[in-house]
Amino acid sequence: MHKIWLIIQREYLTRVRKKSFIIMTLLTPLLLAAFMVIPAWLVTISDSAETVMVLDQSGLFEDKLEDKKDLKYLPLAGSLDQAKTVYRETDNTALLYIPKEFDINNPEGVVIYSKKNTSLQTQVRLENALEKEIENQRFVASGVDRSTLEKMKANISLTAVSISDEGEKDNNAVVTSIAGVAGAVIIYFFIFLYGVQIMRGVIEEKTNRIIEVIISSVKPFQLMMGKVVGIAAVGLTQFLLWIILSLIVVGGVQAAFGVKPPPTPLEQMASGRDAALGQDVDTDEATQAQQDDEAARMVSEGMTAFSNLPIALILGCFLFYFLGGYLLYGSLFGAIGAAVDNETDTQQFMFPITIPLIISFIMSYTLVLKNPDGPVAFWMSIIPLTSPIVMMVRVPFGVPAWELLLSMALLVLGFIFTTWIASRIYRIGILMYGKKINYKELSKWLFYRV
Repeated sequence: MHKIWLIIQREYLTRVRKKSFIIMTLLTPLLLAAFMVIPAWLVTISDSAETVMVLDQSGLFEDKLEDKKDLKYLPLAGSLDQAKTVYRETDNTALLYIPKEFDINNPEGVVIYSKKNTSLQTQVRLENALEKEIENQRFVASGVDRSTLEKMKANISLTAVSISDEGEKDNNAVVTSIAGVAGAVIIYFFIFLYGVQIMRGVIEEKTNRIIEVIISSVKPFQLMMGKVVGIAAVGLTQFLLWIILSLIVVGGVQAAFGVKPPPTPLEQMASGRDAALGQDVDTDEATQAQQDDEAARMVSEGMTAFSNLPIALILGCFLFYFLGGYLLYGSLFGAIGAAVDNETDTQQFMFPITIPLIISFIMSYTLVLKNPDGPVAFWMSIIPLTSPIVMMVRVPFGVPAWELLLSMALLVLGFIFTTWIASRIYRIGILMYGKKINYKELSKWLFYRV
């Protein structure tokens, strides 16, 4: 155990002292702050009002198109050629032409002229404005009061409540999904990022013949475990530093530049489908106030649902599957590094190992979120190769204690089994050079006696 600890110390101190580790640890929070500041700054410098010149020969839209904060209408008179001449001499955004024969029952023939390609946003906003006015005139022609029709619309918002032996608690599918997916994504990328580091470290020591000196003092299994655990400690250190520094940097940026954080998924849902698509929707003050109230209500419900989540259980499961998944896959990555002489030869062995991770990641979004208690979610959260990803998605939705304990127990057994397999490969491959290894050769190594 003492030798394993020495190897852990060596791996940890060697890596945290590297310039690449320090640079990436400091650079990531700064990039996160830049992603907040730069888009907000670009919006401020490009947020200028557009002016659209309107030639309405039909007279149906005279004084009907209302100016907005960032969109102004400038009416013109005369012929189309005269309007084009006037437009060319200005810096206005576009020229909107409505022909004399325009009919609200057959709305065709409207043209928008511009000096350059018309932006999609401008075209959509003009189409929405014209469509709204055409609808108003159709309502008037048919004798229907639009305000009465608007009052007949119903807006229902369901309150989700979970019933359990502990009582009733409010829940929210969006909050629950985010809590599960966030942990799964972190584990997924952590396994890939630091698992590959283990493999590259083993290959580097093997090709530089450093391993021949080290192996004379420690057993191959001790070396492999020390390397896996040491790099895991490096990853946890970097992960914690990212969280702390990101909170400090982002908080400082928000205070210094007045940058608002991006809208939450709940706020995006409350803003409506058209807003989510980036379309401009004309709303009066009452409608806007109603949307603001709806957004505030959904955010409040989301915070209540978040407080009702089993935070301690989620964090505990995250740490367990975070380390368990890494240790399981880290030992396999180490075995791959020991079996080959260069990184190019790792591709044939990497693919079978990464397939379960990729499948679990994809299935989490496609099936597990839709039915977290279904048979696919159950079995994938039990199998050790996929449980670190899938079980983290399921935990916020509520998992029976026996399923969780079974999954954890099998993950521990899976780690022991993969470590045994990896150690059998590692002890042979770590000192073998110049031979192309295939799956048949690896299977023989499992039963060699050394």
